[in-house]
Amino acid sequence: MANSIKLIVYPTKDVAATKRLLNTFLGTEPYVDGEWYVGYKVGDMEVGIDPNGKAVIAYTDTDDIQASLKSLTDAGATVAMEPKDVGGGLMVAQVELDGNILGLRQPAK
Repeated sequence: MANSIKLIVYPTKDVAATKRLLNTFLGTEPYVDGEWYVGYKVGDMEVGIDPNGKAVIAYTDTDDIQASLKSLTDAGATVAMEPKDVGGGLMVAQVELDGNILGLRQPAK
């Protein structure tokens, strides 16, 4: 079974302007509206805004972030961000290939 993209995060320098645009585009308000992250729920997907981001990042969910990282590095990617807890036990990691970043999320156990 293919992995679905569950989250896409857009970098922005102007959070207020990006929120106005996404509020209109997505037809909803953010469910998380913090200083470091703004997130929207859209069906089974999440769209996020990161004021400190450097690139658009698509994330897939995994039950084993370490095994997924190994599979991706075996396929030629390099680790751009080691797994880290971003709150409540949610783990995220990132890999890079040819300047593109892909993300992994492991829900809290």
